[in-house]
Amino acid sequence: MNTIQAIAVAVLQGATELFPVSSLGHAVVLPALLGWDLDQRAPAFLPFLVMLHAGTATALLLYFWRDWWGILRGLFGFGRNQEVNDSRLLFVLIVIATIPAVIVGFALEKYVRGLFASPLVAASFLAVNGLVLLLAERLRRNGHRPLAQLTARDALLIGLCQCTALIPGISRSGATIVGGLLRGIDHEGAARFSFLIATPIIIGATVLEVPKLLRADVDPAIFQMSAVAAVVAGVTAWLSTWFLMRYFRGHDNWALNPFGYYCMLLGLGSLGWLLWGDALLPFLPSLPSLG
Repeated sequence: MNTIQAIAVAVLQGATELFPVSSLGHAVVLPALLGWDLDQRAPAFLPFLVMLHAGTATALLLYFWRDWWGILRGLFGFGRNQEVNDSRLLFVLIVIATIPAVIVGFALEKYVRGLFASPLVAASFLAVNGLVLLLAERLRRNGHRPLAQLTARDALLIGLCQCTALIPGISRSGATIVGGLLRGIDHEGAARFSFLIATPIIIGATVLEVPKLLRADVDPAIFQMSAVAAVVAGVTAWLSTWFLMRYFRGHDNWALNPFGYYCMLLGLGSLGWLLWGDALLPFLPSLPSLG
C-alpha cells in the first residue's frame, strides 16, 4: 500500500464509518473496482487498521465530549438531580445497546465476515442497505421522542440492529439510525445515540487488536504511515459528524433518502461492473493519455 492509497483509505474510513453507507462495504468494494491489491488480513495492514479505528474513536470522543463528560459527572453524582438521573439513564441505555454487538461480534464476527467478505456480496448488501434506508423513511414513526424517554427495550432493539453491520455492505450507523427512527426518535436524536454507542464499540475493537499489534513484526515505516492515516481519518470523522448532525437536524422528513439512493446506485453499479466489466471494456471509449 502506497501513501496515496493510505490517505484515500483513511478518508474513506473517516467518512463512511459515520455516514450510513457502510465503511466495511466500501473497504471491500472500492479496492476491487480500482484494482488495488489490499489484503486487510495481512500482518502489515494490522497497525494501519488499529490506527484508523483509534483516529475515528478519538474524533467521536472529542465531538461528543459534553455528552461523555455529563455521563461521567452523573455516574459520580455531580450536578442537579435531574441531570444526574438523565446522565445515568443515558449510560445504561448505551450499555444495553452495546451488549448485543459485543456478544454477536465475539461469537460470529470472523465467521460472518469470512463468509460474506467478497466484493460481489458486499456490493449486493450495499444495495440492500440502500433499500433499507429508503424503506425506513416511509415506515418510520413520526415523533420527536428525546433520548431521555428511550426505554431499555428501545435500546436493546437498536443494539440488535447494530449487529447486522457485521455483514459487509450493511451500515452500522445506518442500521442504528433506522432502529431509532422506528422507535419514534427524530433523525438528529437517532444519529446522536448511534454515534454514542459506536464509540465504545470502535474503542473495544481497537483495544482487542493491540495484543496482535505488539506481537507483529512490522516495518517502522508502516507505523509512521499509519500515524498519518490516523490523523486524516480522525479529522475526516470529526468533519463528517459535524456535517451529519446539522444535516439531520435540518432534514428530518427525508434525511436518509440521498444515502439510500447512493447505496443502491453504488451497490448495483458495482455488482454489474464486477460481473460484466471485463466484457464491457472493449465497447468503452479509451481515455486520452495523460503522458
